[in-house]
Amino acid sequence: MSVSAVAADQSVCAPLPVLGRDVTVPLVTGGEVTYAALDYAASAPALQRVWDDVAAYAPYYGSVHRGAGYLSQLSTDLFENARRTVAEFLGCRDADQVVFTRSTTDSLNLLAAALPAGCRVFVFETEHHASLLPWRDADVTYLDAPRTPAEAVGTLERALAAREPYGPALVCVTGASNVTGELWPVRELAAAAHAHGARIVLDAAQLAPHHPVDVRDLDVDWVAFSGHKLYAPFGSGVLAGRADWLREAEPYLAGGGASRSVSRRADGGVDVQWHDSAARHEAGSPNVIGAYAIASACKALTEAGFGTLVAREEHLIRKVREGLAGVPEVRVLSLFGDDAPRVGVLSFVVEGWNSSHFAAALSAEYGIGVRDGLFCAHPLVRTLLGSDPQTQGECGAPEAAPGEKSLNAIRVSFGAGTPDEHVERFVNAVKELVSDGARWNYRTEDGRCVPDTSAAGTAA
Repeated sequence: MSVSAVAADQSVCAPLPVLGRDVTVPLVTGGEVTYAALDYAASAPALQRVWDDVAAYAPYYGSVHRGAGYLSQLSTDLFENARRTVAEFLGCRDADQVVFTRSTTDSLNLLAAALPAGCRVFVFETEHHASLLPWRDADVTYLDAPRTPAEAVGTLERALAAREPYGPALVCVTGASNVTGELWPVRELAAAAHAHGARIVLDAAQLAPHHPVDVRDLDVDWVAFSGHKLYAPFGSGVLAGRADWLREAEPYLAGGGASRSVSRRADGGVDVQWHDSAARHEAGSPNVIGAYAIASACKALTEAGFGTLVAREEHLIRKVREGLAGVPEVRVLSLFGDDAPRVGVLSFVVEGWNSSHFAAALSAEYGIGVRDGLFCAHPLVRTLLGSDPQTQGECGAPEAAPGEKSLNAIRVSFGAGTPDEHVERFVNAVKELVSDGARWNYRTEDGRCVPDTSAAGTAA
């Protein structure tokens, strides 16, 4: 890209204002620096717009659905309007339901509880644990990690064909990997699933904050995502999609709000009529502020324009990729190859370094927050690193299970609120640590690598 093109990118695609953008943190070597939050894949900072919307609503908070007072009616309208906003953001079909949950994990566990009897589930080993593990009561086929998008589609088609004939079946797939950031061929996987009579749920936790997600365009049956990755605070999430399995299932939680009517029987028992709407799986007082925060984030991202946001993020990805490519000791992890499209999530290892030690040094000496470990995607990271020799360093990774190597990696992730300076500082810090080493001594404490601030702890 030319210098003028990059300048145009920067002038048009300014980072969105987020909370914490001016927070300073202490450095173990002395002084303070503005914190570089580069762990968006775990939790993205809340957009300032979202926080302001929530603060403006907070004095008007009230119970929903059953209150006669003005604040209750206002909160009910706000809650249901949030549902409509999310449905529009996701391009939902007219008959789809939007259920508010606590997180992506909660959403997929809800769907797992709603599976029809005898349902078979197909899931790649590359999934985040949130979409890998909920299917404990189903007949699950775990698929090996593919090395190309075409191989992913072929692997799924062969697995589905080998299990025919069957009754209900569900495919679960991520939209963007939380380890490599690579985009998955969701539309093609959905077509393969439907061709074999299966349904598909999209884990959009890493996709929705970075790219538009359209249920009808992708032709997925359900989509799940979390508010805290979509620049919204609080414990909120969404499961949106087809209503029939959700309507026919027992309520995810039994209680007020999920029930339409409850009456005593002559024999002393209780008869319950459950709602057929999304309320069936939203028992108890809902997280109105969390739902409103998600809706506010959906509006903010839509108004900013995903075309603009994607262009800026690709600009940041290029900066990181080009910077790391200049360090021979660094290996970026990938399933589909270096040129595969991705969101702002990259994981890597550094020759001669334990990843926990490297991440600790980035934090303590440069004020940069990244993630190290297996990223709640243990099978995938072990697939990507399993053939690599691992030497336990002076600040070792968490202990491995018996018979396993000690494996971990470093993940840097960013998004709509990330300024250029943060990724530039990260790239420069990687280069300095690799060439000069850490400037401080570190030790392992409670399974984590931390700066040694004891009397014996000194600059390296």
